[in-house]
Amino acid sequence: MTISEVKNHFDEEVEISGFVDEIRNLKWVQFVVLRDHTGKVQITIEKSEEANKELVEIVDNLTVESTLKVTGKVMDAPKVKMGGVEIIPSKIDVTSRNMGELPFNYKDISTVNLDTRLDYRYIDLRSDKNILMFQIQSTLVRYMREYLYNNGFTEIHTPKLLGAASESGSEVFEVKYFDRKAYLAQSPQFYKQMALASGFGKVFEVAPCFRAENSNTSRHATEFTSFDVEFAYINDFNDVMNLEAEMLTYAFSKVSELYGDKIKEVFDSEIIVPKGEFPKMRLADIYKELEERYGYKVEESDKNDLTTEAERLCYKLAQDKFDSEFLFVVDFPAEKRAFYHMRDENGILQGYDLIWRGVEITTGAQREHRYEEIVKSAKEKGLGEDVKFYLDFFKHGCPPHGGFAIGVDRLTMLLLNIPSVKETEFLFRGPNRLAP
Repeated sequence: MTISEVKNHFDEEVEISGFVDEIRNLKWVQFVVLRDHTGKVQITIEKSEEANKELVEIVDNLTVESTLKVTGKVMDAPKVKMGGVEIIPSKIDVTSRNMGELPFNYKDISTVNLDTRLDYRYIDLRSDKNILMFQIQSTLVRYMREYLYNNGFTEIHTPKLLGAASESGSEVFEVKYFDRKAYLAQSPQFYKQMALASGFGKVFEVAPCFRAENSNTSRHATEFTSFDVEFAYINDFNDVMNLEAEMLTYAFSKVSELYGDKIKEVFDSEIIVPKGEFPKMRLADIYKELEERYGYKVEESDKNDLTTEAERLCYKLAQDKFDSEFLFVVDFPAEKRAFYHMRDENGILQGYDLIWRGVEITTGAQREHRYEEIVKSAKEKGLGEDVKFYLDFFKHGCPPHGGFAIGVDRLTMLLLNIPSVKETEFLFRGPNRLAP
């Protein structure tokens, strides 16, 4: 039984387990606060009762952060702040003992260096705030998944060891694979598309991706969790944008319903559930408006992509112009994007970035599905034998399709107003961190 369920069992004997959160050993009574991932409950032991002699001795020798299994009766206790409940124990088993002082106080991290917290992540994660953060992240992914399941998608699991780099534009991690080289997957992109060439129709995957980029920013990691979506028989990339907007709206509404108040209280953040379609702007028009509204200017050579500052200002622009937190950015030049993104007859990319709260959370596109065109695009990018296996997917027919990917850790960071993905990843991996 979890601690949150105890309140449903007044005057009954229950068995619960958890960490010792606090011990108060007074003259006539002992209080032990037990904690699990669902909450806390007070265990009360009267010292004067002869039957409690063994329990008193156990608590006398107990250390905070040890783990217990407690059997006892649930009592109504209106004066107890933790839900007006206490447990009168008949049996306490110490299932593990904290052997020494913690490396830091995870309940007050105001003076604790982030690297120290990450060194002892198993301690850092014990905080109520961190446990809540991952419960919210899990709920967010659950309802993005649910939206896709409700709309006929199949979840797939693609290999993470590849014989060739899975995308252009990012460095790859090379690993020894018996007598040859292999690479850690930068994304499941090639295999998502293979599934559509195989007739799957609609697929998605939630899995790790690896990028050998020496980036030490608040939003980059060398390993991260990606939520990848791909589906067939689209008319154009607007279908992709519309599906992503609907999926995020659905998931945000569920998270808001379940955790909205807690997110305000604990993270000082607010989930604003989108209403209606997400606004869309051309890249060139964004730079024009940023200059006219906010005086932001960049060199012409920088206007073929969004600068970091332009991304940040897009949040303000989306709010001021559209009363929205989201903004789709379209009409990127094709040379800045992967070879498998479709272009129109004028060479304009048939894809987009989605900016939320001043940060890019998605790159999506209609993919090139015509064999002759994708071979030509690969050659233009200087790609040959390394992607031959991928090009073969399109030799025997493949429907028009498109998709996108969202970094789960980055999405969590923005949702909960967390400073860095270092904190929203269960275990962060970056250029200078490979442990624990």
